[in-house]
Amino acid sequence: MTLEVCVESFEDALIAAQNGADRIEYCSALAVGGLTPTPGALARMPEIPVPCFAMIRPRPGNFVYSATEIETMTREIAMARQAGAQGVVFGACKADGSLDTEALKLLCDAAGGLAKTLHRAFDVTPDAFGALETAVSLGFDRILTSGQKPTAEEGCNMIADLIARAQGRIIILPGSGVTAANASTLRAKTGTSQLHASCKQAAAKGEEGRVATDGRAVRDLRRAMDH
Repeated sequence: MTLEVCVESFEDALIAAQNGADRIEYCSALAVGGLTPTPGALARMPEIPVPCFAMIRPRPGNFVYSATEIETMTREIAMARQAGAQGVVFGACKADGSLDTEALKLLCDAAGGLAKTLHRAFDVTPDAFGALETAVSLGFDRILTSGQKPTAEEGCNMIADLIARAQGRIIILPGSGVTAANASTLRAKTGTSQLHASCKQAAAKGEEGRVATDGRAVRDLRRAMDH
């Protein structure tokens, strides 16, 4: 199975990779769900020994973006590509929660041959199966989803249905609340071949708002996925 770990710093990316992560989702500000990494952080991606996908999200809050914000995101994609990212992670919705296909097409075009993950903007869409077909038609490689529930474990029935509906055309990547304790359950109930996790440790006093990667949690999850 493939383990993707989301991190908010270069140091945490190294910790995740050294403890069994196959791929990194590279972000800043995980406490607000993950934002685009800083230019300095992007510049260090070539030093990370596993594939790195850059989050493209210009601000916290919802996924309804103005034309100006979409233009900013296309520039962030260009920066990520130039820095050596193997993939990018993004999403955009309309006010009703449906996918903003016009904006997503612009972003997918900007990404070109980079791997493309539709992030959990998918989880607010009112029609999950319609959104799946849209993602396929736009050329996304994978969808990060909790099955439209707070956690992947709660959404495992929807995740299983999405995997069945996808029929190998796109990867369904379960994420949210994934740990060593539920990895085998998620695999058994959904048939997934990949998992996404933060493997975070409790913030130290005075570091509230920082999400640090716990190497032991990564290692334990890796072990659970391999058995």
